[in-house]
Amino acid sequence: MSEFKRVGSQTLANLIFKLSINEHHKVTFLVYTILLPWAADVARDMGIPSAFLCIQSTAALAIYQKYFNAHDGIYHIYENTPPNSIQFKGLPPFASSDIPSFLLPTSPHNSVIPTIQEHIQTLEKDPNPCVLLNTFDALEEAAIEAIVNLNLIPIGPLVPSTFFDTKDQPGSPFGCDLFESSKDYLHWLNSKPNNSVVYVSFGSLVTLQGKQMEEIFHGLVETDRPFLWVIRASENGGSEIEDTIKNKLKEETQGLIVPWCSQVEVLCHHSVGCFLTHCGWNSTLESIVAGVPVVACPHFSDQIMNAKMVEEVWGTGIKAKVNEEEVVERAEIRRCLEMVMGAAEEGEEIRRNAKKWKSLAVQAVKKGGSSHTHFKLFMEGFT
Repeated sequence: MSEFKRVGSQTLANLIFKLSINEHHKVTFLVYTILLPWAADVARDMGIPSAFLCIQSTAALAIYQKYFNAHDGIYHIYENTPPNSIQFKGLPPFASSDIPSFLLPTSPHNSVIPTIQEHIQTLEKDPNPCVLLNTFDALEEAAIEAIVNLNLIPIGPLVPSTFFDTKDQPGSPFGCDLFESSKDYLHWLNSKPNNSVVYVSFGSLVTLQGKQMEEIFHGLVETDRPFLWVIRASENGGSEIEDTIKNKLKEETQGLIVPWCSQVEVLCHHSVGCFLTHCGWNSTLESIVAGVPVVACPHFSDQIMNAKMVEEVWGTGIKAKVNEEEVVERAEIRRCLEMVMGAAEEGEEIRRNAKKWKSLAVQAVKKGGSSHTHFKLFMEGFT
């Protein structure tokens, strides 16, 4: 990371300098995001104001500030032993198992800690530290209030504008994809009843073990509900369990496996009734603004925290339980899906909450809404 910082800082400074030669291309403001705290130092050294775009939840940012702020940060206390609980007013207590996993001493990813620490301390050096939040006021009000001494500007959800109310706009463009995808899945979705399909995706980073994939497959099949499952093409051409699952599905119509798809487009489709997800922040937000209930199977980083918020704060889904081997078993997959999509009162309540938060998300980005107003005021600062 030190070499990345050195080369990145010099490259960014050179770019800003070259652009400044042309008055029409002069850089007057810099927006940077996670893992790039040095970008703010470059901007400050060149006399350019900057803002940190937080692409994780505000609750996660509150944890980072609690850990690493220079005044009374708790990291030095819990560097070797995680805290039993962290509490913010208006939010449930966060146990050590709930907080972003790389903060734990045993995490294989804790090498990122110095960079997160630098993020917080870089913001503290700024006389007017500005943070753009990918959230909206109503969704994370308590977390926003928990963060002190930062100029927080909630401008989310940051999703394509066509994401809102697209159930009445078939064929709307949804931006770009990380991986190549076909549109065959849309024809398949069109053939399914409203709110009947389980959409399964674990994002671009999570790699499932063979045992977990097998349990998910059997859990899905046993629900007797149609499902669309994104399984990314493996670098080695596909594992044995992946090939087995794909071959089985070729023989039946209950499920469809694709290597990638437009998640926004799928979540907006009228046939989708549940999202089985890792609960990355983008996926979590997209489920909220689509009004689709969630079964959460988090793995690492802030995913566990997001899953807790989904279940205990927003009430838009449930978190699946793992066994002693950290595997979600097929019976648990089946139980969670039946709870979220079934006729019981608990499922009805989850679906009502999902619709409520969708409505609030749409209100936030509409003209006069909280996020629209925050962004307008932010942009007016440049004129």
